Amino acid sequence: MTEHTKTDGLPGMDMPELPQVLERARPRNERMNAAKVECNACPVLCQISEGRAGACDRYANQAGVLVRVDPVVLLRKTLEAGEQTLVPFAGRATSSDGVEAVEPPTWSGDLLLTEEVFVTGVGSSTTYPDYKPAPFIVGSKVDGVDMVTVVTEGIFSYCSFKVKIDTDRFLGSEQANVRCKGEVVGHVTTAEYGSQMLSLGGVHHLTGGTKKEGRITAEMMQLLGNKQAVEFTIDGGSQLIIQAGRAPIVNGVAEKRMRVGCGSAAIGIFARQFFGHADEVVVVDDHITGVLTEHQAGRCLDMKPSGIQMHGRKSTPGRYFQVANPGTGWGGTDIADPLAIIEGWDADVAWPGLRLLMTSTTGEHASWYVLDEQLAPVEAQMPDEIRRIVDRIGENCEPSLASVLFLGGAGGSLRAGVTENPVLLTRSIKNALVNVTCGGAPAYVWPGGGITVMADVLRMPDNSFGTVPTPAIVAPIEFSMRSADYEALGGHMEQIRSLQDVLTNGAWHNEGAPQARSWLTLPSVNPWPLGRPPLLG
Repeated sequence: MTEHTKTDGLPGMDMPELPQVLERARPRNERMNAAKVECNACPVLCQISEGRAGACDRYANQAGVLVRVDPVVLLRKTLEAGEQTLVPFAGRATSSDGVEAVEPPTWSGDLLLTEEVFVTGVGSSTTYPDYKPAPFIVGSKVDGVDMVTVVTEGIFSYCSFKVKIDTDRFLGSEQANVRCKGEVVGHVTTAEYGSQMLSLGGVHHLTGGTKKEGRITAEMMQLLGNKQAVEFTIDGGSQLIIQAGRAPIVNGVAEKRMRVGCGSAAIGIFARQFFGHADEVVVVDDHITGVLTEHQAGRCLDMKPSGIQMHGRKSTPGRYFQVANPGTGWGGTDIADPLAIIEGWDADVAWPGLRLLMTSTTGEHASWYVLDEQLAPVEAQMPDEIRRIVDRIGENCEPSLASVLFLGGAGGSLRAGVTENPVLLTRSIKNALVNVTCGGAPAYVWPGGGITVMADVLRMPDNSFGTVPTPAIVAPIEFSMRSADYEALGGHMEQIRSLQDVLTNGAWHNEGAPQARSWLTLPSVNPWPLGRPPLLG
């Protein structure tokens, strides 16, 4: 993405064989070269020379026609798992690499296909502001009920990604700045159980800082949303590589395990298994370190007190806070020697030969000690039975992953592409009359005012996200409802087109030139967007 407001395109662009025609563009003013076309897909209004693309790489000038470079993505139930083809809306088909000829999926004209095909917003195009009806307003039937799906790509300035990183490692202090290529693009937010959380992007980083900050933020968000790896640094903390669905890499080391629970929870889970094989167990954790004999689980087992004396702040029996500083060592602390958190032993209670296990919440760190005559812990070979329990702790730890959720406010003029009365769309969504999806993936709609949606990028089609150099993020969104409900909310009823017409002729600006579409199987984790609940319940 380039840093300008008018552009002649990006050099070296390979034009696709079957672009999506948007409209026959003409010069908007006398000063613009007649060989150029002006793109109205965002406020930048790129002036594009023939054979070149605009600054967003999404639109291009082909023989004086403004075309959409990428195909529209359609979901279909009936393809084999993993199958993906790229076919034209009319005429001969090409493969996704634009070379190998393939036959398009056959269609008998049976209207029951409407229950097998869903038009997503990926590649559908839009204009900004949305002074026109949405690119696709598709009429279909589901179980005999007339349905409408309004399909568009939203231009989101008010959007962010919430990143969940499964690790106990200290990544950075809450509210610490997160940087990408030196620019602040987000912050560390509240940690959740077994996971560190980041908030990345957002309107203040996109538009509230320098041009470079906005450009880097948009690039970062596009890559992260499209399931690519992105490198970050946290002020006063760690260096990270984050990719949706992959293990996070912290300071160059790939994380493996998400903790089974805090130290206190681990004591509670495994206390009965430790009983009789260890005299004391300490599960080291940055948040809540557990001590078995003091813990309620140990008391219920009538375990003999060990006389252990711990550093940190005692909360309730067997639960200690702040035993060490946060870090990348044992249990998310900064310690490499677990004995550092033991202050001493009560000589009137402890005894020589006392068997002590110290382990982390993931079992990745574990050491076995026996107290000598001076009540000093001496490391010894771990018994097989204890090793088996430590291994079970690890077995119960889920794989460490990075999860990326898109969070966007579908407000402003985006709603004008759906209805002339935007508040009725908002009310209908809140009343569960409208199902909102992002690229066909289920979207959670936040309570309260407006249309704030959140979707897991792993459940969305690949390359769902784009950018415009305003800067802002481009993301797919679809609104599905009964036809009667669409009419009641003031929808553009005159713009409804049958699925057959859409599959045959493409988008609403098509003037007869071929337009590309891409078929995808519906991910098995996703419900069918036009399924019975809640729309037809």
